[in-house]
Amino acid sequence: MSTESDIREFLASRRAKITPQQAGLPAYGGNRRVPGLRREEVALLAGVSIDYYVRLERGHLAGASEEVLDSVASALQLDDAERAHLYDLARAAAKRPARRTKRSRGPLPDSVVRVLDSMSDCPAFIRNGRLDVLATNPLCRALYSPLYADASREPVNIARFQFLDPAGREFFPEWEESVNTTVSLLRTEAGRAPGDSGLTGLIGELVTRSDEFRVAWAKHNVRLHRTGRKSFRHPVVGELTLDFDAMELPAQPGLTLTAYSSAPNTPDHDKLQLLAAWAATPETSVEQ
Repeated sequence: MSTESDIREFLASRRAKITPQQAGLPAYGGNRRVPGLRREEVALLAGVSIDYYVRLERGHLAGASEEVLDSVASALQLDDAERAHLYDLARAAAKRPARRTKRSRGPLPDSVVRVLDSMSDCPAFIRNGRLDVLATNPLCRALYSPLYADASREPVNIARFQFLDPAGREFFPEWEESVNTTVSLLRTEAGRAPGDSGLTGLIGELVTRSDEFRVAWAKHNVRLHRTGRKSFRHPVVGELTLDFDAMELPAQPGLTLTAYSSAPNTPDHDKLQLLAAWAATPETSVEQ
């Protein structure tokens, strides 16, 4: 899709989410023909002319100032991820360098791998913006063993596994939330790196082969994935829910280290210890 189409659909989808009451506007009449706010209402809230806002929503963000973008973001009540995405779309429209343009290339430094391996009590991995898993420690390799069942394709990709592998739905028990997270992360990365051919190819593959991905992609949701809880249904230890913390690596632009943990003396912690014992068994193959 073109940048103009992405801008148009993103702004229209955010506008549709806000009612006049939420925006502090009077709701005149009961026969509104559009969900959410009208264009003229967004223009009023943003302090720009109707004609100018219509031009923006048609995809012409290239000449918009930071003040205008901030006003539109405030009028649409965008969260931090959505506001950043709006700026990314404006950069793409103006053909200005995107955020974190210099992506890390090549193998990970040995020092980063050593840090990853030193996290022996919690599953941890490093991914890029396309959700390729570039490195794991042994415990995460055990946790993510279903992703490695097919050894023919590495690096493994979380989104490709989730939507195209029949085991994906079994591995992610909170399916709808997991789908929204995965697609939102890819949509966010598409705004950050519009020229990433690998990302474009992945999205094209998923849109073509997965109806669920196509529907979720059309929602234009974005998010910042920094901390939270995630559930898994592992073939050996069963269902467990872990806390996660995701940290960008400043020295490796575009890469994120994610670590899972659980509170001591909880069933999830017990299952994590059982997983560690299983992973440490010499005859155990985590690809099985």
